Amino acid sequence: MNVENGNTVSFHYVGTLDDGTEFDNSITRGEPLTSQIGQGQMIQGFESALLGMEVGEKKSVLINANDAYGEYNNDAVRSFPIDNFSEGFVPILGETVQGQNELGQTFSATIKESTEDTVTLDFNHPLAGKNLNFEIEVLTIED
Repeated sequence: MNVENGNTVSFHYVGTLDDGTEFDNSITRGEPLTSQIGQGQMIQGFESALLGMEVGEKKSVLINANDAYGEYNNDAVRSFPIDNFSEGFVPILGETVQGQNELGQTFSATIKESTEDTVTLDFNHPLAGKNLNFEIEVLTIED
């Protein structure tokens, strides 16, 4: 049986960047990922790579940034007054903060820089603009 849209697939994967840096690994977590194909639960390039694979098959895949988390968007970096943050907030470069916008929607962003008066947040996904390399192994396929 080959992976098709609508199948529920369980698989292991190791994700690395072009420089070899590992960003995710289901094997070291000790738990495979399970997903229904064609439901948009994974990045497009990853779902496409799974299509046609068989149980026990292993594959190496390069997913370009456009088919992963998109290109880096400079417009998604914005500065805010430090007063917008809770009292006693200490910005730490590289840390992730979570909040709510004026519509009540939650968001997360990475602290890119700070001054005494402002905090600059990067709303891009941490993997935006990066090609992703995966080693994939299909474990099970269910209709």
